[in-house]
Amino acid sequence: MSTAPKTRKPRFALRLILMLLVTALVFGGVFAVKAFIGAQTNNFFDNMPQPAAAVSAAEARAERWSDDTEAVGTLVAVNGTDVTTEAGGVVRALEFEAGQPVRAGDVLVRLNTDNELATLKSLETAARLADVQAERWQQLGKDQLVSLDEVQQRTATAASARAQADAQRALIAQKTIRAPFSGELGIRKVNLGQFVSPGDPIVSLQQLDPIYLDFNLPELYMDKLKPGTTIRATVDALPGKVFEGRVTAIEPGIDPGTRNFTAQATLDNPDGTLRPGAFAHVDLALGGERDVVVIPQTAVSFNPYGNAVFVISEVPRKEGETDMQGNALTGNKLVVNQRFIKTGTARGDLIAVTEGLKPGERVATSGLLKLRNEAEVTVNNKIQPSSEAQPQAENR
Repeated sequence: MSTAPKTRKPRFALRLILMLLVTALVFGGVFAVKAFIGAQTNNFFDNMPQPAAAVSAAEARAERWSDDTEAVGTLVAVNGTDVTTEAGGVVRALEFEAGQPVRAGDVLVRLNTDNELATLKSLETAARLADVQAERWQQLGKDQLVSLDEVQQRTATAASARAQADAQRALIAQKTIRAPFSGELGIRKVNLGQFVSPGDPIVSLQQLDPIYLDFNLPELYMDKLKPGTTIRATVDALPGKVFEGRVTAIEPGIDPGTRNFTAQATLDNPDGTLRPGAFAHVDLALGGERDVVVIPQTAVSFNPYGNAVFVISEVPRKEGETDMQGNALTGNKLVVNQRFIKTGTARGDLIAVTEGLKPGERVATSGLLKLRNEAEVTVNNKIQPSSEAQPQAENR
């Protein structure tokens, strides 16, 4: 009876050990199978053939472009200002109508000058008395009845009195506000009886004929643009009309922020159709021609760190390449590789490449976002860009 418990304990321990071994084998087998399946899946996706990306392509070609270029600018009045007053006062009379043309010197506004005129009469009277006294003391000085110092003092007093009267006349003149130059008035900003302080705007005045056109150009045109160059301008407000002018001034410095410089042209505007502040398109005939390598603008990825294109090249396939269905592929294939370039001016749908491409090389012109280095592509060209400066879309 005493040996039965000792026999059961070794048997129970043996069963527990066997159960743990079986459990370890089962779970180990499950994890091993799962790891094997995952490795095979990763290997399949890593080596799975990628379908060729469909792109359009264009060949970089050499062209001869004239140095004509385009710019945008703003019309600026030759003379333009808000007419104001140097002296404050109450508006007594308005001598103009809003929007009317005026000539230089025409009276626009008169301010109240009653107090100033009364003061002027007093000063003129004092000046006349000082002049009479000065003449009398000069005569006494000739007769040596008074000292030379007293004569000079009386003469200076008379001159001071005259100067005070002249200053009062200038103050009165300031209260008669005149047009500083010929031009066209805008909308008046004062009313009868209103007190006007020095510097308050009264009415805008713009000289419309001739008129300036300010525009910016890249620094590479600095040595090509000369005073006297003919320009042609159009404005959106007057479709179909072309205005000709000539470059009259060129800013000597270049803006370090934009690397552009400012030029100014003068245009005749006898009927006043061109207005200051209007947006204008500018065409410049700079003369001369240059050889350039051009590609479509859609082929260029414009980035802050540099512009790039995907260059298409034909290479032989590697041994063992297959398609998505596992069929063997032979022959050559088209692949793309990214290349950084330097670009120049644009014309229509095309852009000049100054560095990084040679004539005859092919670049992808669409589908750039799905491309990477060494990616296989297929080319499908149906529509090619135009080199016209102002291409027009076909109306279908």
